[in-house]
Amino acid sequence: MKKLLLIALLAVGFSGYAQSESENGVREKGSWMLEINTGFGEASPSNTVFSFRSVDGDTAWSIGGEAGYFIADDFALKFGLGYSSNDIDGFDSESSFNWKFGGKYYISEKFPVGVDLNGSSSDGYTPLYLGIQAGYAWHIASNVSIEPGLRYGFGLNEDAGDGDFNHFGINIGFNIFL
Repeated sequence: MKKLLLIALLAVGFSGYAQSESENGVREKGSWMLEINTGFGEASPSNTVFSFRSVDGDTAWSIGGEAGYFIADDFALKFGLGYSSNDIDGFDSESSFNWKFGGKYYISEKFPVGVDLNGSSSDGYTPLYLGIQAGYAWHIASNVSIEPGLRYGFGLNEDAGDGDFNHFGINIGFNIFL
């Protein structure tokens, strides 16, 4: 547990050293961000926006979204909600409610780093994870970015493996800044 806390504190503390002006005001205090990405969090099968798959007549689908509010230049508090339904044989859970809360900081406007707490609730199964991520923000327009990144999730409770069932992932995000 001490290692998890140390890593989280280092990620948040390191992000405080880089200061820069936001490009065209898109990441200034008081602005918003909407995010679509390939991974909602370790505890969730939900992708943001919508996913659907069918296997031999059985279906699984998910819907979700993430948003952030910049409480300081280049630093946003993020939150997300999702829902997934799974009718494919072999899975223990038929549906789950998923959530995420954390922060994201843009170092030099090009390197997003984040820390979040994410979880899921389904039929008494409630995994809880601490996720950390870092990546690169490629701005395709002044208020739109594509953000490939690396993510690692630490299991925090028994349903998440008590730290023995950690996740490493590569995600791609698409952000719109308002």
